[in-house]
Amino acid sequence: MSSHTLTVLWENQNEPFTDNRYSRAHRWVFDGGVEVVASSSPSVVPLPMSLEAAVDPEEAFIAALSSCHMLWFLALTAKAGFKVLRYEDQPEGHVGKNDQGKLSVTVVTLRPAVTFEGDAPTTEQLDALHHDAHEHCFIAHSVKTEVRCEPRQAAAWVENPHLNSCLRHRRACPGDPYAPTEQGQHGTSRAYGVPPQGRD
Repeated sequence: MSSHTLTVLWENQNEPFTDNRYSRAHRWVFDGGVEVVASSSPSVVPLPMSLEAAVDPEEAFIAALSSCHMLWFLALTAKAGFKVLRYEDQPEGHVGKNDQGKLSVTVVTLRPAVTFEGDAPTTEQLDALHHDAHEHCFIAHSVKTEVRCEPRQAAAWVENPHLNSCLRHRRACPGDPYAPTEQGQHGTSRAYGVPPQGRD
């Protein structure tokens, strides 16, 4: 089908190494030229051996699952005829012991919030789209980790360019009755962007 390669590079920065206090900072170099600074997680290897600002393997694993799910969701949603303006996920992974008693990422919970323009899917349709996205996600198929999806409510009723701009820049629109609430959500009657009842 396809193969994928990258370079993972670590270099000794004039450190003794055998004392086990060497820097875990390293680089991921992807075939398109993008370089990412990576490190062990400070929760696994304490500072300063870990680089807190870098991406750790646990985060990358969670991001890969989230990204794969999102890409399939967008493709399936476009095929279904719904226009997505924004997709934001805040996934969370839990590290614990698996059935063999070994540390692993046992559960990853996806928490996507999707903003639509115009017609939006019903709750049932959106749930089905997320289910189908999971069924298509070959990253999820490749791991033993349990992957859950808990969609969050998102602003989704876009009727004019001004509000559209406010949504994209995540700011409140003065005078708009459907501006974000204190929870950062627009005045939708339910999750997934169905407009409030009685709207003109």
